[in-house]
Amino acid sequence: MLERNNSTETLDFARDHRREPTRAEAAFWQAVRGRRFNGLKFKRQMSIGPFIADFCCFEYRLIVELDGEPHATDDARIRDARRDAFLRHEGYLVLRFPNERVLGNLEFVLREIMETIGLARLPSSDPASPGHLLPRGEKE
Repeated sequence: MLERNNSTETLDFARDHRREPTRAEAAFWQAVRGRRFNGLKFKRQMSIGPFIADFCCFEYRLIVELDGEPHATDDARIRDARRDAFLRHEGYLVLRFPNERVLGNLEFVLREIMETIGLARLPSSDPASPGHLLPRGEKE
């Protein structure tokens, strides 16, 4: 999630990131777009106050942040904590996952989201099973 000071800059940044997502963002988006993930509606690169959230599910006031290398510095962690505090104050729950986790085990990330919002179930590891978390035809 990035902080922007003016709305034009914020919207331009969000548009650019929707056009050129990271590999992790693209993989996550393919799993959740069009209500593919348990019927939940996610939007990507959403402007919320002075910040841009990677993914947001308004129904559950949930923000999913996918963190790459730029988030690994002390300064970035401080900025992330400030953003998370602002968003919590606005009634959102923020979940953060490293890009490597999304790319290496997307099903784990999806399961964590389900458990966090209270929709946990015990899915099968068989992709053809209706209880499997990844959309049919999608691979980890």
